[in-house]
Amino acid sequence: MAERSTAAVDVADNSGDEPLTAQADQSTADGVANNRERDTDSDEAQGNPTSEETVKVSPPELHSGHKLARRYRLEECVTRLDGFSSWRAVDEKLRRAVGVHLLPADHARARSVLAAARSSALLGDPRFVQVLDAVEDNDLVYVVHEWLPDATELTALLASGPLEVYDAYQMVSQVASAMAAAHREGLAHLRLNPNAVLRTSTGQWRIRGLAVNAALRGISSETPQRTDTEAIGALLYATLTQRWPYESDAYGLAGLPKDIGLIPPDQVRAGVHRGLSELAMRALANDGATASRHESPCTTPEELVKAIGEMPRIRPPEPAYTAPPQYQRTAYQQGPYGRPAPRPGVTQPVPTPPPPLQSRTGKALKWSVSALLIAALGLGSWQLADALMERGGKADDPNQTQTVDGDDKSDEQTRPVKPISVQGAQEYVASGSAQAPQDVANTYDADASTFWRTKKYNEGPTLAPYKPGVGIVYDLGSPQDVSTASIGLRYTGDHTTVHFYAADALSPSTGVDGMTEIASATTTGSSLTAKASKPVKTRYVLLWMTDVPNAPSDGYSGAGYKQAITDVTFKG
Repeated sequence: MAERSTAAVDVADNSGDEPLTAQADQSTADGVANNRERDTDSDEAQGNPTSEETVKVSPPELHSGHKLARRYRLEECVTRLDGFSSWRAVDEKLRRAVGVHLLPADHARARSVLAAARSSALLGDPRFVQVLDAVEDNDLVYVVHEWLPDATELTALLASGPLEVYDAYQMVSQVASAMAAAHREGLAHLRLNPNAVLRTSTGQWRIRGLAVNAALRGISSETPQRTDTEAIGALLYATLTQRWPYESDAYGLAGLPKDIGLIPPDQVRAGVHRGLSELAMRALANDGATASRHESPCTTPEELVKAIGEMPRIRPPEPAYTAPPQYQRTAYQQGPYGRPAPRPGVTQPVPTPPPPLQSRTGKALKWSVSALLIAALGLGSWQLADALMERGGKADDPNQTQTVDGDDKSDEQTRPVKPISVQGAQEYVASGSAQAPQDVANTYDADASTFWRTKKYNEGPTLAPYKPGVGIVYDLGSPQDVSTASIGLRYTGDHTTVHFYAADALSPSTGVDGMTEIASATTTGSSLTAKASKPVKTRYVLLWMTDVPNAPSDGYSGAGYKQAITDVTFKG
């Protein structure tokens, strides 16, 4: 039996829920949450189920080695709870690990689980753990999802202490952006907790159990957007303080002291980032705590994303400097042959320098050297004066013609280029929908592991007729002479074609045809550099990508024509 990965255990954990009676697939409207989920570490703390949930259904009798659809072989049962079970399994057709939720077809929540799984699968957002299959087979309903053996739950990360400021910032930024995208498609999570948030080996944050998690447990909310926003606030609170923001303990974290209410993270632990502390309070339902800080609460993930965007950007920490090991001298370098090496801690006498030349021979040698130096200085002065007089005579001759060396170009050409810092950026959408506007800042954060990516297209390399192109407008802060642009690319193969244009604003008033092209380049590698024939002075530069390579499937999207940009630098 393969070793179990705790990072890949899906939604069927035994962390508690406060049972809610409404059905998981019920359409609801946003407002103020009536019942906020309180997660605890034991099911006994949850109270008695409602009358609708008292119907007990015996889970199907399955065992390790059982196959579903002659394809999915069950390996290890992760959880059995409330009539359903969750398994680690193997997809024998594609030879990969998967997760499987199983419940009887006559289970009270079977229909809502199938509906939630199919809706989640249609979203296709790589920031969520993907639903791969949702099937009703005779008397059994099962949902197949991705298994991420290289990912670590937020619960495990917090076991060793609070996260660093930059990691907490990345977590709340990525999770809030992902949930805002899900809610735009009408999907809610409703059980967003530290067990449902994973960090991959590449530093990306992913969410599992979208819609399915709540449907399996019969959880719903009249205010799904507020519920998920509060859950994100609780996650941020936990990453900053290593405490759960409620009185009850949960997910291996201690709750807040009783009878003191919800206090800001920077009052729980010293050294907490003030901006992130206020952001957590704005996302949580805190009974007016935000009013004392003169900040409006965030009630939807979209508002939370906007609030994060208004914060000063938190830069990644500088890499720690490691001193090189002390240079080890060889025995030959330590002194004359046979001299013993000094013992540690013993002070060695400083050798006395040889005395200056005091003999008759030494004095004669010094006078000789001085005479040679005086003669050399006199000869040099005479030659310099003669050259200046000759040059002056030529300058006075009106018929004298001067020649210029062909290598002596203008000062502008010999002037070294200098980097230009980017002050801001915004995705440029010529037609259709945007690509990934929330990730634009990743292209100039000096972090090669973060990136902005295009969507996947079925035909290429040219994006047309799907789109005339995709791109980003960069703000250089003030008009600059731009001569070179370089970008790092995530995917290689086929060819990537990028054009750079001078724009008039972050939201240009004209199309690409009305802009001045600075430079363009095509590459099949992982980097691209475009050089202008002559510098163009502009404050705004549009990076416009018209061709992308055919890239394989990865953890973000399937195989197809796509590209991602890691770093962008401009020089003038």
